[in-house]
Amino acid sequence: MYHVLIAEDDFRVAGIHEEYLKQIPEMSLAAKALNAKEVMEALATHHIDLLLLDVYMPDELGTGLLHRIREEHPNVDIIMITAATDKAFLEKAIRYGVQDYLIKPVTLDNFRTSMDKYKQKKETLHRTDEVNEEVLKKMFGTSPQPEEIPDLPTGIDAGTLKKVQQTLASKEEGITADETGKELGASRTTARRYLEYLVGENEAYSEQVYGIVGRPERRYFPL
Repeated sequence: MYHVLIAEDDFRVAGIHEEYLKQIPEMSLAAKALNAKEVMEALATHHIDLLLLDVYMPDELGTGLLHRIREEHPNVDIIMITAATDKAFLEKAIRYGVQDYLIKPVTLDNFRTSMDKYKQKKETLHRTDEVNEEVLKKMFGTSPQPEEIPDLPTGIDAGTLKKVQQTLASKEEGITADETGKELGASRTTARRYLEYLVGENEAYSEQVYGIVGRPERRYFPL
């Protein structure tokens, strides 16, 4: 059993990732942390195998926190789950030996794939006495060549944009930023950013409508 710490300042997103984790065999939630202070406390008081870490902690940037974790808890494995698309964050994460780097919003399929890759690496090492070519393939297997990345503005990730486009296309009755965020495992703010981008690209339009309780809400519709 692998004991997991979820470090995420948005409790709603943390809850989504917790639900994802429940569907992964041999993975168990040990603790959740909303800020860097709680991360360090959880690492000190719980047995943690894997840390799911967001870059944007309210009291300390995740990349700085990585340095402290590596000094004080060098045996903890780390997977970044973040909305940060800056190359500098990825470079630092690689230097600190993170196992994977997931861009929000994270779907259940992507989450499961990342966890399965992590478990395979750990189980391969556990069963291995000597390193050979087969072991290296399992540990550092090559991936398909990435698709050409379109020219997108800062803060808009191609993979996430595709998910939002697919979600929007399936909602002829329209969808709010909050509903989009819940479907994709992202915050409402992140979902709204992508929806507004699609409006600006003439791939969607929005209308102010009144909800069940009479409060206005903005719904987005595919074009």
